[in-house]
Amino acid sequence: MSAAAAAVLTSDPVRREPVYELSSVTKVYPRRNVHALDKVDLTLERGSFSAVIGSSGCGKSTLLKIMAGLHTPSAGRVVLAGKPVTGPRRDIGMMFQQATLFPWRTTIENIVLPIEIRDGKRAARAKHEDARRLLELVGLKGFEHVYPNELSGGMAQRAAICRMLITEPAVLLLDEPFSALDELSREFMNMELQRVCLARDATAFLVTHSIPEAVILSDIVYVMKPRPGRIVEAVTIDLPRPRTLDMMTTPRFGALVDHIRGRLDKEAFL
Repeated sequence: MSAAAAAVLTSDPVRREPVYELSSVTKVYPRRNVHALDKVDLTLERGSFSAVIGSSGCGKSTLLKIMAGLHTPSAGRVVLAGKPVTGPRRDIGMMFQQATLFPWRTTIENIVLPIEIRDGKRAARAKHEDARRLLELVGLKGFEHVYPNELSGGMAQRAAICRMLITEPAVLLLDEPFSALDELSREFMNMELQRVCLARDATAFLVTHSIPEAVILSDIVYVMKPRPGRIVEAVTIDLPRPRTLDMMTTPRFGALVDHIRGRLDKEAFL
């Protein structure tokens, strides 16, 4: 590892309250004879942004689904805010690769949909003002009554961010939310996501295949080894916040990207 990379990787960040804790999480699919995850340990601190990166099939999506309570681990423990995660919970927000907005509902109606499903239409209507504030936060003020077919891909994803935040979750789980966008839109949305997370002191966990995306957004990048999936290194990213796209041209950013890419390449041939 170069001296520049070493200087970046040895920072000692201020520790914050742990909010999400995984201990020895293992997942085996006996019928398919697949050992997807093996003894995964990680801790998300309150207000932190973390990412996991690895080759296709290394278990990233399985890990995210277990964290969301959609899959049950074969062994190990998942704890959020002091309580075991045994199924979907109100304090877990999740965002997928596609915005999946209902075309017959306006932007604001799509945003309050989780409230409507959970607590009924009256409760959803009571959340309209909160939804408007979220729309303003992501730069969509004035688009409350627009239908999805009138929104660009980036605008639809911003609306999806609002839908995730309306329930005030303790943690945001992000499954490659901007992978379907073009490069310029993706970079813009990454900066928007950072801005929203900083404004709300949100705890976020991102699954991505993009090393630069992981580095520009994260405080810690977890590198996963496949077959079975396990975390082989937690890389601390000490770039100052708020991050800017200009940072992607700096030697420090390049050193981090090179280090993570080198570790992924090494694991692929072990």
